Amino acid sequence: MEENMENNVENNEVINETVEQPNVESTEKVENGDAKRGGKRFDKNKKFGKRDDRKRRDDRRPRDEMESRVVSRRRVQKSVQGGDITTYSVLVVVGDKKGRVGIGRGKSREQTEAVDKAIRNAKKNVVTISMEGTTIPHATEGKFGTSKIIMLPAKDGNGIIAGGAARAVIELAGIRDITTKLHGSSNKENCVKATLQALIGLRTLDQAMKLRGKNENTVEGN
Repeated sequence: MEENMENNVENNEVINETVEQPNVESTEKVENGDAKRGGKRFDKNKKFGKRDDRKRRDDRRPRDEMESRVVSRRRVQKSVQGGDITTYSVLVVVGDKKGRVGIGRGKSREQTEAVDKAIRNAKKNVVTISMEGTTIPHATEGKFGTSKIIMLPAKDGNGIIAGGAARAVIELAGIRDITTKLHGSSNKENCVKATLQALIGLRTLDQAMKLRGKNENTVEGN
C-alpha cells in the first residue's frame, strides 16, 4: 500500500510539472514561423510600402487626353406596325486643347451608346489646326450649307467671342482669344462643320512659304 501511494505521488508531480511548464518547442516554432514570414503581420509600413510600389492597372493604361462635349442630342421616334421605335442621334466634339479637334455623330436606341459611338467616330476624324499663340494666325471664314462663320484673330485677354456650337469647337481646339460672327442658319450641325472648315484652312507664315516654295529672304525682299 505504501509503495502504491508513493507511485501515485510521483505521477502527480510529473503531471503538475507538465501543466505548469509550457511547451517551449511549440512557442519557438511560432516565433520561428513569424521570423520566416519576415514579420509582415506587424510591420505595417513595409506592408503598405509594397502596395504603393505596385503599379495599378489604371496607371499602366495610356491616358486619353481627348476631352469630349455633346453639342446636340436629338430624339427620333418612328412609328411602325409593331409600335414606336425611339432612337437618339448625338453630335459630339472632341479635342485635346493643343491644336487637335474632331467631330462625330452616333445613333442608337440608348443615349449612352449613341454618345460612345459619336466619341469613337469623332476620334477617327481628328484634324490638326494651325495656331499662333492663343489665337489664330489670320482671318478666315468657313461655310457649310446656309451657315457661314467669320473668324478674326484677337489680342491676349480678349477671350472667346462665339456662339454655343462654334464655341465648343474653338475651346476644345485650344484657342483662347478669338472673335467670330455667324451669318445665316443657326443649325448646330451646320455651325460646327462650318467652324471646323474655317479652322482647317488656317496657315502660319512658315507653312504658307513652304507651300509656295519661298524662303524668308524672298518674302522680306518683296
